Amino acid sequence: MKASERIAPRSRRRRRAPAVTIHDVAARAGVSVATVSRVLNGKELVREETSRQVRAAAKSLRYVPNVAARSLSIRRSQTIGIVLPDVHGEFFSEIIRGIDVAARRAGYHILVSGSHSDAGEMLEVLETMHGRVDGLIVMAPDVAFASLREPLAPGLPLVLLNSADNDLDSITIDNYGGARTMMRHLGELGHERIAFIRGPAQNGDARERLRGFRQSMRAHGAAARALECSGNFTEESGYDAAKRIVEMKPRPTAIFAANDAMAIGALSELSDAGLDCPRDVAVAGFDDIRVGRYITPSLTTVHVDVDELGRRAFELVHEAIENPSEPEPRRECVGTSLVIRNSTRIRPRGRKGGVQ
Repeated sequence: MKASERIAPRSRRRRRAPAVTIHDVAARAGVSVATVSRVLNGKELVREETSRQVRAAAKSLRYVPNVAARSLSIRRSQTIGIVLPDVHGEFFSEIIRGIDVAARRAGYHILVSGSHSDAGEMLEVLETMHGRVDGLIVMAPDVAFASLREPLAPGLPLVLLNSADNDLDSITIDNYGGARTMMRHLGELGHERIAFIRGPAQNGDARERLRGFRQSMRAHGAAARALECSGNFTEESGYDAAKRIVEMKPRPTAIFAANDAMAIGALSELSDAGLDCPRDVAVAGFDDIRVGRYITPSLTTVHVDVDELGRRAFELVHEAIENPSEPEPRRECVGTSLVIRNSTRIRPRGRKGGVQ
């Protein structure tokens, strides 16, 4: 046999050690399998000394519970479904993060999908998640939720984000109050001609923020609608709206955008137009996404604790899973606060008082 034809020796494969089972942990700890199960599942029926003994045995054996088997035994997937209008953008990513952190602490995973604010797509998503999740968190401010009930399994725990339903748990943002607070801030700086960049007309959050703007302008006797421009919560729409605003006669001294993305787009247009913010035109947003702190000038905005929003949404759906007999729908409202940064710090030239 030629050297080139020599057969390479077979590599010796190491035999995998058998997986550690709950029976091994019970034997090491000197307790029953049932006791090990109660300890590892967080039941309160075990003495502290026994609990420490079991956990020490599990750690020494590097025991990993069989999640799939446990899920079958309790008929749960240990998964929460999340349906959002979109999964792109900092606001949505922060909501997902808030839910995920809370879910992991409770031993749950998340299944995320976007509906693109389309009722048909949302129906498909909900049908796809059927049987795969123990509960749902749905943000559908653009969709009438009554039309989406059919694909939901009866009794499936569900929490609505930023929309409300008389029969379901829900968490909303104080959009109206936040808009009034921002308008008060701009008024105290002396701004009277304040332009507003609206969000999508069908979006509940956008409508409440617009209502807050209009109420403030009305209280001051100012004509609000002539100073409004349409937008769709994107940077591009904020940029285009700001183009129209700088051409208004007389030009507004401040722009309030219904979200931070549009405010950032407006800042870009002001820069391209050779206008200084805030000396020529002040700019404010809503949501307090992280990037707003690091742009120039840093963005004045209405802070929404999005992490808290996600955390509370998970807590509500988790409580509904653990206590399915909860009689009354729970409704919560997450407050907002004003964050003043460089984009509004200077008074407009020659102004002392404005919209309140």
